[in-house]
Amino acid sequence: MAETAREIAEELRERIRSGALRPGARLPGEPALVKEHGVAKETARRALMLLVSEGLAVRRKGSGTYVREFQPIRRVANKRLSAEGWGAGQSIWSADVGDRPMQVTDLRVYETAAPDDVARVLGLDDGAEVVVRDRLFKVEGEPVQSATSYLPSDLVRGSAITQEDTGPGGTYARLAEIGAKPVRFVEELRSRMPSREETERLRLSEGTPVVEIYRTALTEEGRAVEVNRMLLDASVYVMEYRITG
Repeated sequence: MAETAREIAEELRERIRSGALRPGARLPGEPALVKEHGVAKETARRALMLLVSEGLAVRRKGSGTYVREFQPIRRVANKRLSAEGWGAGQSIWSADVGDRPMQVTDLRVYETAAPDDVARVLGLDDGAEVVVRDRLFKVEGEPVQSATSYLPSDLVRGSAITQEDTGPGGTYARLAEIGAKPVRFVEELRSRMPSREETERLRLSEGTPVVEIYRTALTEEGRAVEVNRMLLDASVYVMEYRITG
């Protein structure tokens, strides 16, 4: 008989993986787990929350906890940033989601003074302005990622990058058109717990962490032309890196 929340969660996790509990199925509630495993209600609650934080289950207020129907997004960094894709007019996002319905919402495009950390990376003087593109990405109606891009205003002002619709291939294709084609990208990742505002924007379940990614796009000459801060719902992403040894 299981005695800890992790042991109970592992039993339920195995039932999900084996197909005994299929997507959309209701998981045993706290009273049922208390009775079955002889544990306290708090232990049963923690077991269910472990599955929620891993993205395997979702809680529905007043109804219970269910096996998540949303399929994970596989983010293949090498593939999504290849010029073969965006250079041919494809969205970077198509490499992640394929034919799954995707929306960009809450889009804001504006100019402002560059934050200090962004100015340092972009090599800008104090007070220099950047064009900011802030947006929220949804897959199958579910918010999965927010992204805020910063680009030097003196480089992109007057281009389609300052418009809501950047056109086929997106920002990187437009940078290439103005002589600032990105040929190298650096991404720094870390996992952390979200702020209250971030939790609300991504509609995260209690206890779900985020993956924060800082990406810098560089030209052949080594000039940084974009800094992109992304915040991903850690429970819906699989991060894949293909490295040739």
